[in-house]
Amino acid sequence: MRRRRESTARRGRPPRHGRHGRTGRSAVVRPPLPPLDTRIDRFDFTVGSVSEFLRSAWPELREVRFELADMPPGADPEHGIPRWQVLPDEKRIVLYRLPLQRLGHLHRNDDFHRRMHIEGAVFRAAAEYLDRDPWDLGPERFRYF
Repeated sequence: MRRRRESTARRGRPPRHGRHGRTGRSAVVRPPLPPLDTRIDRFDFTVGSVSEFLRSAWPELREVRFELADMPPGADPEHGIPRWQVLPDEKRIVLYRLPLQRLGHLHRNDDFHRRMHIEGAVFRAAAEYLDRDPWDLGPERFRYF
């Protein structure tokens, strides 16, 4: 019996491994967690990518600042809650995150359709700034329809 223990002790795991075959971890260092992805981050990323596309396609939009705000300062009783505000004198377009995310009527509530809804709002706001039709801003983008 004693001989058997000695032979298993010699062929055991190297000393750097714990009893379950894994390396030791301290209480401070945990395994890497996936990056946090929130609705605000996805909204910011979507608006940023669409605004960069529009700036590269239209020279009139290169000096325009696309800004984000949570809510508009006030609602107009006749027109409801605005989704964006175009300020051509200040060269600014302000997009309101909460009305766009919460008041949009999506026929499918998934990430793809939420992104398309936000992209459509950015296109409509930029079209209002340029006084054009939104479909004129990215004709190659919608060629597959």
